[in-house]
Amino acid sequence: MDGLRNMKINHEVPRALLTLSEQFNNYDFVLPHLLDEDDEYKQYFIEAKRKGRYLIMDNSLHELGHAYDSKRLLYWIEQLEPDEFIVPDVWEDMHQTCRSAKEWKQYTYPSCTTLVAVVQANSYGNAVECYFNLEGLGYNKLAFSYGANYYNDIFEHENKDLGKAMGRSGVIHKMYESGIIKDNSRIHLLGCAIPQEFKYYKGFNFIESIDTSNPVMAALEGIKYDDFGLEEKPKANMNDHFDITIDNINLELLEHNIKTFRTINGFSPYPKEHTGIL
Repeated sequence: MDGLRNMKINHEVPRALLTLSEQFNNYDFVLPHLLDEDDEYKQYFIEAKRKGRYLIMDNSLHELGHAYDSKRLLYWIEQLEPDEFIVPDVWEDMHQTCRSAKEWKQYTYPSCTTLVAVVQANSYGNAVECYFNLEGLGYNKLAFSYGANYYNDIFEHENKDLGKAMGRSGVIHKMYESGIIKDNSRIHLLGCAIPQEFKYYKGFNFIESIDTSNPVMAALEGIKYDDFGLEEKPKANMNDHFDITIDNINLELLEHNIKTFRTINGFSPYPKEHTGIL
């Protein structure tokens, strides 16, 4: 049994790669603050919805340090009718995250939109409590972020990025072995510290989707994936490179990293029958 081949994968990209990204992304990941800041970005997602692309809309916590404005989130949910919406959460704060998750249950959403809540915690026990609380609120799909500091307590290593990757993997394995996460659970993985983490979820069919800009950001930094992946997370992020032009992107390196990401983790090469991006 290999659930990895069925996992929806998205690599967030700067503006210049939006259209091209349809050739290597299984779905589109929407950062709502950029819908209000950039007209080309907005128009891309309006068109993506029209074409029937699968949309997962984030709340922009990672990019802004806090969830985006509630009124604007509700506006864009109404306009785009995303297939999934990740409700506002608070970094490493279980109590505030659960309060927010409860608040976001009060609104009316498009019938096509599944609400996703993020497990935020500062310890394994905290994460278990948060998981149960969110399930109790009626959330049918939950997400785990990549960068929680307690992951380094779960898997202690001098390489903090490796520790975070193996720590998150350890949390999910332990929750599954304890019967907290079940075979019919629905999980999304937000980002990654190192790209080879996902090979440790082989056979975990409950992991439905992941998003990570890792192979893209590595390419923009001029970093080439080895056959095993990377030892450290690229320092670049979307805030640094959103405005980069296509002439300044090494497409050959980008294709190499995306292909290698899929190979090392056991994913199928590209969505459908695609054979390359160059």
